[in-house]
Amino acid sequence: MYYVYILSNKADTVLYVGVTNDITRRVAEHSSERIESFTKRYHVHKLIYYEEYTNINDAIAREKQIKHWSRMKKNILIASKNPEHNDLIFAGKGKL
Repeated sequence: MYYVYILSNKADTVLYVGVTNDITRRVAEHSSERIESFTKRYHVHKLIYYEEYTNINDAIAREKQIKHWSRMKKNILIASKNPEHNDLIFAGKGKL
């Protein structure tokens, strides 16, 4: 399984779009802030949206599509599944 995901910071002022084959591990990597990156600089650790794909090429194409969208269009997408921007990793579920 492959995932396209959107992370945000605590104040929901920053969005980051990525793709991975292990969403729990990848969010943990972002949260650890061990690597100098955009997500470390802006403390982007909260998983607020994701989609699942069986084909990596489909996932990569979708990631690129979403990355080129306006902030408003991304917010509409997020609101369609998670209007309150809850952290989907830690929202009482433990893991996905």
